[in-house]
Amino acid sequence: IAGRELADTMNTFEILTFRSAIALAITVVFVMHSGWHEIKTERLRFHFVRNLFHFGGQFGWFLGISLLPLATVFALEFTIPIWAALLAVVILGERLHHARLLAIVCGLTGVVIILKPGANVVDPAALIVIGAAFCYAVAYISTKSMTKTERPLAILFYMNIIQLPLGLVPAVFSWVAPTMGDVPWILMVGVTGLSSHYCITRAFQVADTLTVIPIDFLRLPLIAIIGYFFYSETLEMALVVGAIIIFAGNYYNIRYEAGLLKKATS
Repeated sequence: IAGRELADTMNTFEILTFRSAIALAITVVFVMHSGWHEIKTERLRFHFVRNLFHFGGQFGWFLGISLLPLATVFALEFTIPIWAALLAVVILGERLHHARLLAIVCGLTGVVIILKPGANVVDPAALIVIGAAFCYAVAYISTKSMTKTERPLAILFYMNIIQLPLGLVPAVFSWVAPTMGDVPWILMVGVTGLSSHYCITRAFQVADTLTVIPIDFLRLPLIAIIGYFFYSETLEMALVVGAIIIFAGNYYNIRYEAGLLKKATS
């Protein structure tokens, strides 16, 4: 909501600049409290590459919510596990079993239903959101690798200190001075952006994927309700059907992989 409201007065790069600046300030406070040793790293180059993709994902997502109905953006965002499954096979050398293949097929089918190619011209903004989902998938695969050696606070610190100039440099060319009415939304973007990143990381630490992903998918009906009441956005049947198919493929794959993990550890 904050991103949508700010998009009326400033460009996406400026929104991302404020998001990173506020999140970095909060992170530095925690680093000072916990000690600077918390952000010690020997993988600075890897941090930079990860955050290039993460920044690309954020840019596409924030741009998408300014151009598309909120529910459409969120539905397309849930193709992230599909791209992650493909990347895990290509980059990590993981096996492409039937459940992952089914999730990929369901995901692509759901996207086609939502975009309705042939019935009308595919909105370029939708393709931008799909590109953002791919970038997020690369960032998540990278994060999975980084958690083996990096502390969560270090990941958050380098995320914001690297992404701040990535947003600031292009933002200065079309900078719009924020008004007092923008300040609450700016604070909300920074605080919720950081807290959501922390919460999803902690969720995966204390619960299995089978629990987390279905709960995370609740964002779709919630944002559909918000879009309807706050922005008078309608909920098309194609979006509902496509989202259900994407979720079904992801859920089956998660259950199957949870079963494989249980067999491996028993």
